[in-house]
Amino acid sequence: MSGEQTIYRDLIRLKPDGLTPNAWAVRAGVSRTVWSDIRRHGNPSRRTLEKLLTAAGSSLAEFEALRLGPEPSGLRGTTADGRVGDAQWGWRGGPLPPLPLIGSSLAGEWAEAESDVEVTEVDPARVVRRLERPGSLSEDADAFALTVVGTAMWPRFRAGSQIAVSPRAPVAIGDDVLVRLGDGDAAGPWRVLIMNLVKRTAAGFELRQFNPDRTIQVDAGKVEAVLKVVGELI
Repeated sequence: MSGEQTIYRDLIRLKPDGLTPNAWAVRAGVSRTVWSDIRRHGNPSRRTLEKLLTAAGSSLAEFEALRLGPEPSGLRGTTADGRVGDAQWGWRGGPLPPLPLIGSSLAGEWAEAESDVEVTEVDPARVVRRLERPGSLSEDADAFALTVVGTAMWPRFRAGSQIAVSPRAPVAIGDDVLVRLGDGDAAGPWRVLIMNLVKRTAAGFELRQFNPDRTIQVDAGKVEAVLKVVGELI
């Protein structure tokens, strides 16, 4: 069993009765992406651990005592920079930089009026605030988050939810994607489609939204970039 799996196993021993692990994370205010990172890779931040443990009626000290058992206390602890650090268990010590939440707003409909396909305007230059960065985006300095402002991707993403986007993540058929259209000012805000990638060819992209259910074809020449939506942040 890997160190990360052991961390998750030890943490789950303090899960509140009557809650599933996911429900516990929601109650604690830990995003789905961060919670998934803990389950798969470990590396929880001190702040994330404190949220989970507080929601469980426990504390970081109790959790450390549970994990330490009879072993010398010098094996684990908190690093000077505020992250839980433990070389033996594979916990990284350095804090991750925050994830910028950039501005977003509705920008009309795709192609023609009454197409029911939403276009969103996002402005990378306008950082609304900074969020806790999931460990899976630790190597992607260009990753960002934005607020979903429409209902086109319901029930996948609700209006008002925050999603993380990774320019470096590989994009595959079936992924949710942010398609940056090439019809705007290169130096200004982007016009984007937030949809599901159904098909891609040399000629272009087949994209789907869910509410209402619409599938469109976008010529490759009209697309500046296709970025992967890696998940929703709570």
